[in-house]
Amino acid sequence: MPNRMQEALPDLARRMPRVVREHEVLRITGRILGDYPDKVAKSAINEVLKWVQRRCGGQLPADAWKHSSFEYLSGGRNSNCVHLTEGADIWAIRTDDPDKTVAERNWTTEVVVGLLPNQPPRFSSRLIVSTRESNPQIEPHTPGFVQQVVKTCQLACGNQHISVKPWVFETAEDADKLIEHLVDPKRHLPIFAVTLAERGRPDHPTLNTTDLGRAVLGIAHVALIHPAATWRLTDRFGKFRSVFGGAARVYLPEFAEEADLYSHRLVLANQIATPEGAARCTSWFCQLAAEQSVRRTKLGHDVLSFAEIRNATLKIRQQTLRQEEASEGEQLSIANDRITALEKEIKQQKLEQEYYLDEYEKERKRAEAAESQAQNSSSRIQSLIGQLKAKGDDPDANIDPPKTWADLCDWCDRHLTGRLVLTPNARRGARKPDYQDVETAARCLLWLAADSRDTRIDGGSGPINNKTIMDGIQNASCGSDTYDFDWNGRRLSADWHIKNGGNTRDPSRCLRIYYCFDEQTQQIIVSDLPAHRRTRAS
Repeated sequence: MPNRMQEALPDLARRMPRVVREHEVLRITGRILGDYPDKVAKSAINEVLKWVQRRCGGQLPADAWKHSSFEYLSGGRNSNCVHLTEGADIWAIRTDDPDKTVAERNWTTEVVVGLLPNQPPRFSSRLIVSTRESNPQIEPHTPGFVQQVVKTCQLACGNQHISVKPWVFETAEDADKLIEHLVDPKRHLPIFAVTLAERGRPDHPTLNTTDLGRAVLGIAHVALIHPAATWRLTDRFGKFRSVFGGAARVYLPEFAEEADLYSHRLVLANQIATPEGAARCTSWFCQLAAEQSVRRTKLGHDVLSFAEIRNATLKIRQQTLRQEEASEGEQLSIANDRITALEKEIKQQKLEQEYYLDEYEKERKRAEAAESQAQNSSSRIQSLIGQLKAKGDDPDANIDPPKTWADLCDWCDRHLTGRLVLTPNARRGARKPDYQDVETAARCLLWLAADSRDTRIDGGSGPINNKTIMDGIQNASCGSDTYDFDWNGRRLSADWHIKNGGNTRDPSRCLRIYYCFDEQTQQIIVSDLPAHRRTRAS
């Protein structure tokens, strides 16, 4: 019997209708700038209506151009618009359009323009696809009306203006402006930095930044960087967080000098040296920008849904009819309309919840896989180091220390990865410290990554307490000066430090490296360097 039931299930599944699901593709949010908010808001609405007019297959009613509420039905190319004027001035439209190439796939575009007192008009949009496909293959591209709104009005997101054309940075002075954008804590959109390997070129030889800029308009910025400007990026962020020589890089929001370099992905020059490689990179950029736009914005806060606004309009209308003691038929009709709107809003919220649950599960699995891979890599590194030492070789023998503090972080990333990691606070401390001897600090870090870590892994920390690392420099327990710090979402304690003798407080001569050994990742975590921390004892 069980076998017969199992055999029947696939046939039953084939005969059952496939469920239509909505997939939110992207979200756009920003402010419309201008001296006359009401005027620029109307200009933006007109550009959206022109776009809807070209796609609706007919003529929009006269109420549309008066910016009033309207409903337009045209065989699948339907448009619904509401204009809320009580409490706030909010214009919202939802328009449907069947896909021209894929059967049973429909696109829905929502646009909201809101006016609040003493504020620039708010502009937001959502692109949604409804389909029976279980895993639709979609190449995200912002709708065409966004380009018209940007051209007609000034649209900004965070502190950056949205530009149809790529940002161009030719000189070192120009690069300073780019750096300001990269480290701006109020930046909301990714920046796709594309570099030129040769001077004098108007664009990348294979990756068309103009086309890329149109595709991600409103959900990412595109920067075209000339060779002279890339040097300034390298000088500020180091080689491992910079981009140059025809390569491209994604700088996500919240980027900083101490950012995890693997979170801001680098695309090497040889990966985009061919048209095919450039096309793959462009596609990935578009997918990333669209995913980030949904992930980093909140529905109901950053972006308003059409269903939410329509429901608010119907609620106000329902209250008005009650106050006017309208007929039962009129009140019943508006109540039914509101019930339908509420059902759509609940459905939308359910889909939103499902999306975030799916994203959470993906991130959880990705995090578990990354952590497992990191632990396996660490074990493999330790095994290889052990094999080399068993043969009498020292894998660290030919590592030369950096000559300047500007090179220290890159030096650690290159030679100590998997064994020692600098926290963001430690990276900031190494930027321009008063302590002068960077070579001594680097040799201490190498000792931590090698001798100290090996001792911890082999069992026990006793042998390294008050151990002399080099003349005048010791490794010791922090004792009562132990302090807690956050790293990768966990709370750790810096219970060890490296110090030079003499108990000096002269910053140019005083070296301190505060750290702990993390059992989970089998790494030395450096919390702070190279200055002495003010503690209860000092």
